[in-house]
Amino acid sequence: MTALATPPSTTTPSRAKRRRGVGWKGLSSSDRFVYALALPLVAILLVYVVLPMFATLFSSLEDGGEAYEAFGAGGTAWTALLLSVGISLASVVLAGIVGSGLAVLLSRFDFPGRRVLRVVALLPMALPPLIGALSFYYLYGASGIVPRFMESVTGIMASTFSADGVAGVLLVHTMTMYPYFYLAVSAGLAGSDASLEEAAMNLGANRVTMWRQVLMPMLTPALVSGALLTFMVSMASFTAPQFYNVNTLTMRIVAAKTSGDYPLAAAQSTVLSLVSIAFLLLMRWYQGRRSTRSASKGTPQALKSVQGTLPRTLAAVGSVAVVAVLAAPVVTIILLAFTVDGTWTTQILPPQYTVANFVTIFSDPVSLRPLLVSSQMSGLAMLASILVGVLTAWVVARWKGRGAGWLDVMIMLPWALPGTVVGINIVTAFASPTPFNLGQVFVGSLWILPLAYFIRFVPLVFRNAAASLAQIDPSVEEAAQNLGAGPLRTLRLVTLPLMTRGVIAGALMAFVQGFGEYVASVVVYPARFAPLSVEIYNRQYANEIGSAFAYGALQMFAILIVLLLADFLENPRRRRSSTKAASLTEPPTRKVS
Repeated sequence: MTALATPPSTTTPSRAKRRRGVGWKGLSSSDRFVYALALPLVAILLVYVVLPMFATLFSSLEDGGEAYEAFGAGGTAWTALLLSVGISLASVVLAGIVGSGLAVLLSRFDFPGRRVLRVVALLPMALPPLIGALSFYYLYGASGIVPRFMESVTGIMASTFSADGVAGVLLVHTMTMYPYFYLAVSAGLAGSDASLEEAAMNLGANRVTMWRQVLMPMLTPALVSGALLTFMVSMASFTAPQFYNVNTLTMRIVAAKTSGDYPLAAAQSTVLSLVSIAFLLLMRWYQGRRSTRSASKGTPQALKSVQGTLPRTLAAVGSVAVVAVLAAPVVTIILLAFTVDGTWTTQILPPQYTVANFVTIFSDPVSLRPLLVSSQMSGLAMLASILVGVLTAWVVARWKGRGAGWLDVMIMLPWALPGTVVGINIVTAFASPTPFNLGQVFVGSLWILPLAYFIRFVPLVFRNAAASLAQIDPSVEEAAQNLGAGPLRTLRLVTLPLMTRGVIAGALMAFVQGFGEYVASVVVYPARFAPLSVEIYNRQYANEIGSAFAYGALQMFAILIVLLLADFLENPRRRRSSTKAASLTEPPTRKVS
């Protein structure tokens, strides 16, 4: 063998110079522009995201941290924390079973009703958190439609068939959160390789062994993603525990804030944040320790067509049943939206219907105000999210050297925090003027709503913008600058137009999340300007069920339209020809006897 001489150093002069540090004058104009733009972005994130978290932490430590004594063994906060963690873990298991089962069924089998079921399976994504929980409560609760119907048929008390307490919360969580698993596992199965499965079977592995040792490791990222989203959303859940009277930690936080015990609310918020972040780190560690890559480049597994009259009939009946269960909450919302307020008492279905609920919303200024508050505040938050989210994504992508990761963490941190915690952070940090909040006071002001929505949902715009930037070659910007365009003009005329579709999709998602937001709103909203979700709860509490669900139906349809528009913007080519798209995206079908 011949040894090759190794040069004494492979570091180029430019790299060595960068490592030793380059002065401001030694940087290129584009690098200076990146660093200059980063300064105001860091300041915004520090003031509105990071410092409020520390304000909550310092508030919880008042009186020597006495508020944390409630987390001692047997304390009410400790019990609420254990209940929250238990419900969240159970929600992960149940949503994982339903979502993953549907994904396997619809990705691997062809049967009557499959195409309809694929569409209906995503309906829960159009349900706002509050109105979604309400629909399940009036459908399956003790005084719901289904228990009353079963009582009339069987003569057994309605409470026997109802889902109340923890069971009701788990039902709501399972039926609204399973899409996290369904979408992730469906994508994982679509990217799997049929040749690997066939090779395992040819080598003597049975189907169970093949799934356990071949497919499950490949689906680890999908399962971790679904578990992480489900756990964090469940830990942050407030609407379902509120209606089913389950004393979770989010309920304790709101109760402490309402009673004026801010140190206790801050302590509970801090603990809830730590648990959510700990689970996030645990899931990322678990995913990182497993190898999930495949070097194979085969095709997805073919669909197995169900054969035989009886199996196909059973499959069709089962599809109808599943579609009915999944569509029932949406149908309930539409049905109750036309109910005359105060007329539905002990009947199975509301006895009287009217369109006056919708007419009143648009004709009465007082009834229209919540709709305007939510739409306008969400719109302002969306604009702020576009400005900060897009510029931060560009700075992170073009940053040279260390530091970009910290900026990424700062802007994504609110996504890991429950809405109640974000609300408590804002109330604690901006209740009175201090040097840390630059003298800003937002408590009691209408501006507190767009601030809360901005903090909660700017990560959506940031992630969509970052995904769009990842598809843009930096050489495009370099070419523009070589032709005489400055960094700002290049960003404005070259980069931003190429990012437009992804940015709009993220902005629409941020708007729709703010439009249906309830958890943070109930903590921070000013009394005279209740947003739409808070007004829905107030109307329901006043037994104005028809008016509450009329608001909810408008909210649901607005969200559905925005979701369809966002999907259209992200996948425009899919709309060119439905026949061609089906032939490209559907796996081949093979008959099995």
